[in-house]
This record gives sequence, C-alpha cells and structure tokens, in this order.
Amino acid sequence: MDKKKIIRLTTAGESLDDLLIGQLKYLNQYFDIIAVAKDDGRLQKVREREGVRVVDAPIERPISLLKDIIALRWLINFFKQEKPWCVHANTPKGSLLAMIAAWICRIPHRIYTVTGLRYQGATGKFKFILQTMERITCACATKVIPEGQGVLKTLKNDHITSKPLEVILNGNINGKDTSFFSVESLYENCELENGNKRLNILQEESVKEILRKELHITANDFVFIFVGRIVNDKGMKELSKAMQSLLKKNYHLTPKLLLVGDFESKLDPLSPEDENFFKNNSSVLFVDYQKDVRPYLAAADALVFPSYREGFPNVVLEAGCMGLPSIVTDINGCNEIIKEGVNGRIIPPRDSESLFSAMDWMLTHLFDVEHMANNSRRLIQERYEQEKVWKALLDMYKSLN
Repeated sequence: MDKKKIIRLTTAGESLDDLLIGQLKYLNQYFDIIAVAKDDGRLQKVREREGVRVVDAPIERPISLLKDIIALRWLINFFKQEKPWCVHANTPKGSLLAMIAAWICRIPHRIYTVTGLRYQGATGKFKFILQTMERITCACATKVIPEGQGVLKTLKNDHITSKPLEVILNGNINGKDTSFFSVESLYENCELENGNKRLNILQEESVKEILRKELHITANDFVFIFVGRIVNDKGMKELSKAMQSLLKKNYHLTPKLLLVGDFESKLDPLSPEDENFFKNNSSVLFVDYQKDVRPYLAAADALVFPSYREGFPNVVLEAGCMGLPSIVTDINGCNEIIKEGVNGRIIPPRDSESLFSAMDWMLTHLFDVEHMANNSRRLIQERYEQEKVWKALLDMYKSLN
C-alpha cells in the first residue's frame, strides 16, 4: 500500500535543518515526506540526515510582490504535479504562499503551524500588512496549530482566525532530545568552537569545572548566560542596564555574563553604549554565535532571557535540559516552559529594574537557585521530550479524515 504524501514546507532550508531535526525521518516511516524550502545551502544536509526527498523552491523571506507571485505560481504547479494528501507549513512567508497554493489546488489537508507572530513587534501599516498575511494564511488552512498556549491566546485575542485551535501536546514544534542536551553527552566529545578546541572529558571529571576553566571562569563567579541574536528585541538594553547595576554591588560570588550570539548591525542594532559594554567589559564573556551551545550552557549557572516576544523559545528548553534555572519575561512560550519559583523566575518584559531584581535574587539565594536547577531538567523531560512530541504529531496526522 502506497504511503500518503505529505509536503513539509518552510521559507528557507535553515528552518528545516534547525527546527525539524529527526522529525522528518520519524514521519517518513509512516508517510511519504517531501521537504520543500529555498535552498540556502542546507537542503543537502536535510536530505542526508532525514532520508527524505528535498526540493528547492523560489521563496524569498522579504516581501516582494513580483517574487512572491513567481513563488506562488511555482508552488501551484508543484502541488498539481505532486498531488499531496497534505501540505504542512510553518514560518510566515512560506506558510502564506503554501496555504494559498494548496487552497487553489484543493489539497485535502492544509496545516499551518504558527511558531511566532511577526506583527507583535511591528507598528503602523507594516503591522497591518503582517496581520493580514496571518489572517489569509489561517483562512486558507484547514487546520491551524499554534506552537503554544500563548500563541493560541494571541491568535484569538487579535481575531486572526475563528477556526478551532489546538496545541500539540504541551507545545513546541519539535520537542527536545534530552539525551543530546545533557551534561553526560559532553563526555569524551566536547568542542569549544570559539577556541577551536576539542576537549576529552572523562566521566569522573567535572564537566562544568573543566569548561569554566577553558572559558576563564572561576569557582567564585556566578555566570548568567544569554544565547540568541544580540538585538534590542531580545531585551539587550535591559540586560545591559541590569548587569551594570549588579556590578556596582558586592556579592559572595562575582556576577559574570556569558554572551553567545551575533550582533546584528543592520536589523535592530544595539546602542553604541550597550554594544561597547557587552564587547569590552571584563565581566562579560562574549563568544559569538555557536552551532553547539551545550558546552556554554554547561559552564553557566542560570539562563537570562529578557526577550520582548517569542513563539516557543528553544534556548529556554535547552537550558532546562542542561539543568539551568532561567530568568525569562512573561511572554508567549517563556511563561509556559518556566514555572515561577519552580524552575526559574518570570519578570515583565522591557523592565530593567525587574530584571536586575531577579538577577540580584539569584545571587543572594544560592540554595533556592540550586533547588530550581534540580527541577529544571525533570520538567523538560516530562513535558517536551522529543519522541513524545513526534508521536503526538503522528497521531494528529492519523486523525485527519
């Protein structure tokens, strides 16, 4: 019996590569999976890792009427040729074009997974355009899946769609491989890309102590870590102010900030003062973007993630897997992963005083921080284990009429 054909589509290959690791291979056991995206050099890797057919589509992320019409016509012709049972898309531009094309072609099942709402950070006419794009995408879909409860509430409150909405399991598009994101996974095979070092860590040795030594972090340091794009939208202005306030006080342990990510000079850049602080202050350890963040999470004591908006942030899940408590803002996704006082602290967004207070609290309540750390990994394993998410997604596909 031939397997039903499902097209999984994202705007760019990097999203297939980064967001759906292992998922396509798992689903391909039950369905004929075709992965479609613009080839940014990552599709070959997806094909080899997932064992699925990949197709390069002429989809551009920026809004461009002419290029978008060309991409839409291409998708219509492709869907007519392939005749899939289901088209399942995520990421904004790819989803918009895929849902319109699938609706025109009368594909039986058109699924849109909403992973984040770009219009939340926009204003004026641009916000209206982005909201309209979301409404059209949802209107053309037969099923809309919010990535988390926060996204679900926002879709309803902003009247984006009146269709029934249901989050898969506890949220997140792919869950987390908690065996990979673990301190134990670093034994005998640990790379610090920033220093081009490969460390051979034996099981009886302390992973954290060795990594901290390599990063010039002492036992007297309390290390907050931020992982992500270093832009204002991630709360970096507030983090700069809070960190500078911490450095004016005396603590039993010395506050340090481990900064893992890229500065973006064109899109939402920091002020010169904040960028200078992060790059040149001796209490800030800047290591640039890293493909594997596990060693850096293992070296830290707590994640600080003061973002203004998210869908369902992977870094908070990954930090939890590695046994870190987190300070996060009260926004979509973050407030679902973190339980106040259990595995972290939740603060208002855009509030440097609240951020300072939460970081100050961690520095002065080390026993409570250790208790939160002990809860962190267990909560991720219980709610976001990867294979549980895959099984729930498979059950959703099988339930379609």
